[in-house]
Amino acid sequence: MPYDCRTQLTTVSNKVIYSTMTANNININSNMLETQVSLPVGLSVHNDVSVNTESNNSQSAKDYTTSSSTSPSERQQTQQTQPPPYKLLFSKWCTFYNKNSFLVLVVFAILIAYAYPPLGAVYLAPQITATWIAVLFIFILAGMGIKTEEFSKAFTRFYFNFFLQAFNFGAVSGIVFGFSRFMLAVNALPQSLADGMVICASLPITVNMVLVLTKSAGGDEASAIFNAAFGNLVGVFLSPALILGYLGVTGDINLGDVFFKLGLRVVLPIAIGQLLQKFVTPAKEFVKKYKKYFKQAQEYCLVFIVYTVFCKTFKEGSDASAGDIFIMIALQFVMLSFVMVLAWFSLRILFRDEPKLQAMGLFGCTHKTVAMGVPLINAIYESNPLVGLYTLPLLIWHPMQLVIGSAVAPRVAEYVEKREEELRQTTKEVDEESDESPEQALQTLEAGESTANEQS
Repeated sequence: MPYDCRTQLTTVSNKVIYSTMTANNININSNMLETQVSLPVGLSVHNDVSVNTESNNSQSAKDYTTSSSTSPSERQQTQQTQPPPYKLLFSKWCTFYNKNSFLVLVVFAILIAYAYPPLGAVYLAPQITATWIAVLFIFILAGMGIKTEEFSKAFTRFYFNFFLQAFNFGAVSGIVFGFSRFMLAVNALPQSLADGMVICASLPITVNMVLVLTKSAGGDEASAIFNAAFGNLVGVFLSPALILGYLGVTGDINLGDVFFKLGLRVVLPIAIGQLLQKFVTPAKEFVKKYKKYFKQAQEYCLVFIVYTVFCKTFKEGSDASAGDIFIMIALQFVMLSFVMVLAWFSLRILFRDEPKLQAMGLFGCTHKTVAMGVPLINAIYESNPLVGLYTLPLLIWHPMQLVIGSAVAPRVAEYVEKREEELRQTTKEVDEESDESPEQALQTLEAGESTANEQS
């Protein structure tokens, strides 16, 4: 009987091992088998094995069913949450375009002008559409946007406003003029691009960009609004004078004719815009309501002017190669970086305890407007075939000042916050030292009198 028991136990153990292998490697505790040897071996072990095998098989089947049923749905949900690659690319392109629409449109306009110059130079009648209609529309809207009521703040910070305008018009244009003449002397740039750099440097401050960057850097927004409005109004007269003063009156420029056209195309539309702003409330409300669309229309007008001037340049030919243009782009970056550094250190020296003015001045001292610059250049050099190359340095400076300004604005904001905290702490300490209570003052006076009596 012991022999038979051992034999049966061995047989059952082999069956258990076989069942375990065929049931997805289900482990059965050997101690359980040993404890059940005293029972009817065939029954107890067989039942235990069958029960555990069935339960494990059902559990495995359940797990397999669950995994097989959920995995495809999860994969489908994952695929649904991730849009196709072409949608991701289109979304990124839309984001980039919304942030840099003017730059993108200008690049396309120049490429189209290069592909077929006669379209914009002849067939679209640029002497009427670009030179008059687009320019008048731009400056009427500019006149309605200039807030002359801000001019009353000019004398509250007279020295800062004077410094900013003098640096923007005088220092920047003088530095760029000297540098461009040096590049001409060493034959590093053609005449057209060197003159274009000077024209760009003689233009006034931007309006929207300087306000946005000033706000981002924690600067003085009121000063930004005033200097943008004042600079653009003064620039109507000062910029042409600087340009013609630096570059001279060439044979293709009639000075009287230039200022007459500037009066009709620039000064008069701005005056009309100011009158509409002051006295025609419905017109003001209409423009304010549809400001977004008017801004887009103004941008499209600028792009159209750029397109026509480059069509004229490509049709007539130019003295600049592609290599010259890349050299000019690098030089514009160097010039902009240099004048920004110079403006920053000058502001920190002259307005040491005014960090908000320093932040605003960093952008206001160096920004140049494309909205007023392109029509001004087109009005002065209307008959010059190189007018496109005169405009190109400005079209490089404008996005470059936005890129550099956006990069330094967070650091400038940190500096403004830190510097203002230091000034508040210093002011607080001075106030605590100077604020002496009446009791302390009376005790000090009595102590002084008693000392004087003792000495007498």
